[in-house]
Amino acid sequence: MASSATLDDLNAKRTAAPPLALYVHWPFCISKCPYCDFNSHVRATVDQAGWRDALLADLAHEAALLPDHRLSSIFFGGGTPSLMDPATVEAIIASARGHWQADEDVEITLEANPNSAEAERFADIATAGVNRISLGLQSFDDKALGFLGRAHSADEGLRALDAAQSAVNRVSFDLIYALPGDDEQRWSRNLDRALSFGTEHLSLYQLTIEPGTRFATMVARHDFEPLDADMSANLFELTQERTAAAGLPAYEISNHARSGCESRHNLAYWRYQDYAGVGPGAHGRRSGLRTVRHKKPENFLAAVVRNGHGISEEELLTRDEAAHEALVMGLRLSEGIDVPDLEDRLGTKLLDQRATDRMVTHGLVERYGRRLRVTPPGRLLLDSVLAEIAA
Repeated sequence: MASSATLDDLNAKRTAAPPLALYVHWPFCISKCPYCDFNSHVRATVDQAGWRDALLADLAHEAALLPDHRLSSIFFGGGTPSLMDPATVEAIIASARGHWQADEDVEITLEANPNSAEAERFADIATAGVNRISLGLQSFDDKALGFLGRAHSADEGLRALDAAQSAVNRVSFDLIYALPGDDEQRWSRNLDRALSFGTEHLSLYQLTIEPGTRFATMVARHDFEPLDADMSANLFELTQERTAAAGLPAYEISNHARSGCESRHNLAYWRYQDYAGVGPGAHGRRSGLRTVRHKKPENFLAAVVRNGHGISEEELLTRDEAAHEALVMGLRLSEGIDVPDLEDRLGTKLLDQRATDRMVTHGLVERYGRRLRVTPPGRLLLDSVLAEIAA
């Protein structure tokens, strides 16, 4: 009886432990895409063993500061994590499982590019412990892929998708739309194709011209003109309608999934849970602290040698800052936010009630029970809505 009670107590403790999402950043790419503002770097050679040791040390440091959590997800992002040696992936997964008690169905995602050489690694990556692949297809059209600076062809992308679906049960892929010259007919054909592969999850992003990217320079020189706002809005609405009708409704502004197949890792961000970020440039949220790692790979490695970790910044968030972040992230979700729960967790008010009432009257947000969510018309004006209703 004592042994049974002890086991029951242990299981209850594990269940009660707060969930933790782990993000691991691999900063290297074969080439830099002109639209990309992520922390990615092109290097002639990469010391795989050295990087394995550095990431494991950074992970151990973060784990020591986040005890008594249960690991709900691991996400290998980049850069291009499919360029990692599968042995490095396996070592990081094993280390994370050693630091924390993992959920039985822990979600382990790796972002991958569709280049043939990387697709050949998918089976080895699955053997290493990855159970979900997020594939950066971006387009089914070679001309569009050329414009986006991608290093794969449309045929390579389809072969990689097939390889991913053979390697793991859970597959997502990304597409970028609202490119210059896009119209409803062209994007509708692409959506038809995207929905025909039977994947459980799609990430569908409109092209955004980010400051500091090569595309930003090209637009400033008038090398091309971004798609106009009205057509972009039309394509967004078309996307919502078509994916919902196909059984993959938007659970977040740009992410669509079958019921129960949402990205657990990304939900942890948007629901404002703790997450650990390791690797160059990785951000984290640790018990009210915002953490940031050194961005440049060489600086990150030097910091790990010097300090045992790659942290460049740790900042205690004020209640107002935390409330703003939680509001911005949570209202991206179709489920919206549980207002009393978040206010209790953060110890402050989230909303300007008068402004929120106005947005409800205008049909841009809606209340249901304890929750507040943005309506479909409100999603097109999300930044403006957030600026109005924040306390």
